[in-house]
Amino acid sequence: MNPRLRFPRPLRPGDTIGVTSPSAGVVGAGAERIEFSAEWLRGRGYDVVVGECMDGTGLTSAPAAERAAELTRMLTDPDIRCVVPPWGGETAIDLVDLLDWDALAAAEPTWLVGFSDLSTVLVPITTRLGWATVHGDNLADTPYAVPDGLLHWLDLVGGEGPFVQRDSGLVADWWRFEEDTRATEWKHVGSSRWDLEGGGSLDVTGRLVGGCIETIAHLAGTPYGDVRGWAEGFEEPTVVYVEACEDGAIDICRYLHGMRLAGWFDRAAAVLVGSTGAPDHADLTQRGAVLDALGRLDLPIVWDLEIGHVPPHLPLVNGALARVVVDGDTREITQTLA
Repeated sequence: MNPRLRFPRPLRPGDTIGVTSPSAGVVGAGAERIEFSAEWLRGRGYDVVVGECMDGTGLTSAPAAERAAELTRMLTDPDIRCVVPPWGGETAIDLVDLLDWDALAAAEPTWLVGFSDLSTVLVPITTRLGWATVHGDNLADTPYAVPDGLLHWLDLVGGEGPFVQRDSGLVADWWRFEEDTRATEWKHVGSSRWDLEGGGSLDVTGRLVGGCIETIAHLAGTPYGDVRGWAEGFEEPTVVYVEACEDGAIDICRYLHGMRLAGWFDRAAAVLVGSTGAPDHADLTQRGAVLDALGRLDLPIVWDLEIGHVPPHLPLVNGALARVVVDGDTREITQTLA
């Protein structure tokens, strides 16, 4: 195992999962969904503790210092083995420099799971501390059934691996909380397939790192998003994954150029791009935005993975050694926690 990486011990039934909102809190039907999701976890044998930073009446669940303190406390509490937010939000970047990094560095690693705005926290936890983190479902999505080919995030944090996942072929959507706060089956809306830019085949291996473009792009060039420095500590290259939430193609293009200029792709063997419903520009599609920023790097690009704001979700472990194969009918990713 690389000394720069620390994998939390596997999560087992009977262990405690902490719930806190580093970004947006919960209110109304959303709060009912979170209560149901916590009970869903308890029904599978986990103890669930909910923090104080959960208020959903404003932009964030609490002032930044309070959110940072609660997240630090949960991640350093030896009785809490995993932390998951209810969902994302907008401004988790306001707490990254308020976390107690010395206390975190002295603690045993704890699983941190989520996506969207939580990407803003996952990346520095991995690149600064060396803790493996999981880009996967937030708590609100956790009760949804996993389609064939994919794994639940609980499988990854609770097992030894290797973990093999394959193209599910499914394009889904969430049920609105006002429609059903207890939904456990995705709303099927279409089909898709991983697609290798330019055709042909691909077989690459590297360390995973990435997240939601709109949030992680603002870490590039800072001490909290030094992917280039982190990647230089490994013999293996990286496999960088990115996904767009809702910003238009022009903004996505700018963000990816900024990440490129900050060295995010300097040691990459491939780039994985999540399916997106974000809007195109009249003169630039979302794919065109990626190609404008990254096409000059001559890296393999795999499109339409289930890794973002178009469900279902293929959980990825930041720091895991991943083998990505796209060859004929084979479209799979294997993650090894080593």
